Formats: sequence, structure tokens, C-alpha cells
Amino acid sequence: MSKQVKDNEEVDLGSLFVIIGKGFSKLGNLIVSMFNVIFKFLIEALLFLKTNVIKLSIAALIGGVVGFIIEYKNGTKYEANLYVKPNFGSSRQLYNNVNFYNDLVKQKNSKDLSEIFGISEDEAKSLKKFSIKPVINENDILTSFDELMQSIDTATVKSYSYKKFKETFTEVDYNIHEISVESLNDNIFQKLSQPIISSIINNDYFKTLKGNKKENLKRTSSLLKKNLQQADSLHSLYKKVLLEEAKKSNSGTTIDLAQSRNKSERELKLFETSLRLNDNLVEVNDDLSEKSEVINIVSNFQPIGHKVREIEKNKGFQFALVGFGLMVVFLLLVQLNTYLEEYKERN
Repeated sequence: MSKQVKDNEEVDLGSLFVIIGKGFSKLGNLIVSMFNVIFKFLIEALLFLKTNVIKLSIAALIGGVVGFIIEYKNGTKYEANLYVKPNFGSSRQLYNNVNFYNDLVKQKNSKDLSEIFGISEDEAKSLKKFSIKPVINENDILTSFDELMQSIDTATVKSYSYKKFKETFTEVDYNIHEISVESLNDNIFQKLSQPIISSIINNDYFKTLKGNKKENLKRTSSLLKKNLQQADSLHSLYKKVLLEEAKKSNSGTTIDLAQSRNKSERELKLFETSLRLNDNLVEVNDDLSEKSEVINIVSNFQPIGHKVREIEKNKGFQFALVGFGLMVVFLLLVQLNTYLEEYKERN
């Protein structure tokens, strides 16, 4: 009986190894098939480029020339950057405002741009682009997540992961943001920073938030200073008492070690309280410094903008890519049409 069981176990193990072997074999065949498909696609793409290299080159050249002419007619562009740190959730309004300015540029609405920025219409016509993007910093996400975890209950913390929080973290949630302006005028940029900032700080909602926050921080700072003074006074008084008791104990012959240890622990607690109050005061003063304004300017526009030299912003390069892409699409459509005609004749 035991021999039959042993034989059955060997058969089962053998069948298992066969199944595993077939599984690995199928997986290997699938990987090989995938590589074959990729290799075939690359070969077909290279053959397509080789066959049509002249047509594609001519299309890219024509597009590049057209783009270069447009770039030359538009004149030399200059760019400058403004780095800001919004407070009180004002970054979303800042994004809306900058995108609005860019829409005015696209519409060539120099009159409204002139009124918004307090510049002449000729200077407004020189503006070519407004854009804004966050300065990506992983620490901003970690800090925001930590603040959220401290503000919610323990049960919610367990059900809310960092990965889930990171997925909901948007561009407006970062601390610092970069505003870029392109213009044909290289010395207009510093005239733009104040109107951009004023459009946010003059908002009644943000002004109210700033006033309330500032008042609360000042009140907290004053209270912490008072508590710190009281702790320091109590610490000084306690040291005087200990000194007097030490003088009395020196005149005696017995020393109470337990009492001495308790006194040392109380002195240490007073010292720790002073340190904690001081740390809280430093933190509040830092907040008061950072959040005294709706938007803090980290780095202002440069007095003179730098020439836009990035190849991806060059019209010649952009139009060359467009010409190349359009020719690829045209040639593929021709091949598709040929294939359909042949398929129609065969059937």
C-alpha cells in the first residue's frame, strides 16, 4: 500500500514538473515573439525611412525654412523668470491670472495688457508669452503629508497612504512656482512683477486671511514670550532656593539622596519647558515672517532678459518637426491606400 502511495506521489511530482516546464516554455516563446515583433517593427521603420529619406528631408527642410523666416520676422525674443511662494492657497488664483495674461497675448489684446501692467501699448505688443509651472520638490509632498497626518485622527491615518496622497498632489500644491515671460523687449520684465503680485494681494479674500493669520501669530508669539519669561523667572527662583538649601545642608551632617534626585528632576523639567517654549516661539516667528504677505517673492525678474536660445522654442526647429511629421503621415496614407486597392483587386 505504501509503495502505491509513493508511486502516486512520484507521478504527481512528475506531472507538476511537466506543467511547470510547459509554462516556462510558453513564457519563453511569448517573450521571443514579442522581441520578434519589436525587431520587425524597427526594421520596417528603418526601411521606410531609407526608402523615403529624400522626401522626408525635403519636407523637414521646407518646414525649417518657413519657421526660420517666421522667427526672423518676429525678431529676437528675451525671457526672464520670477520665482514666488504663495500663501493661503493663493497659488490657484495665481495660475488663473498668468493663464489669463497669456490668453490676452494670444489675442493680441495690447490695450488690456497695457492697462493691467501700466505700460505703453508698444511695450504691451512686445509681450509674446506668459507661463507658470511649479518648482518640483519631493520635500513639499512629504511636508504636506506630515502636516495632514498630524491634523487628522488615528483611524483616518491608517486608511490614508502616502502613495494615495501623492496622486492627489497637484501643481498648485507645491511651495515655489516659476513665472516665465517672453518679450521682444529685453528690459520690460521688472515692470511686470508688481502688477502680477498686486493682482493677488489686493484680493479681499486673501487680505482677510492674511490679517487673521498675522493677528493670531502675533498673539501666540506674545503669549509664548510671556510664558518663556515666567519659566525663566521660575528657573532663576528655583536655583536660588536650591542654593540656599545647599548652604543649609552644608552645615548639617546628613544628605537625603532621594530628595536631591527629585530636585534635579524638577530642575531638568523646568529647563526642558524653557527649551520647548523657545522652539515654539522660533517656529511662530518663522511663520510670521513667511506669512506676513499673501505672496513672497523668492527671486525677482532679472533687469535684462536673456535671449531665448532653447532649440525646442525655436520656430525653425518646430516647423521642421511639423514638416517631417506631416510627410510621414502622408506617405503612410499613400501606402494604406495602395494596400486597400490591392486588397480590393484580390477579393
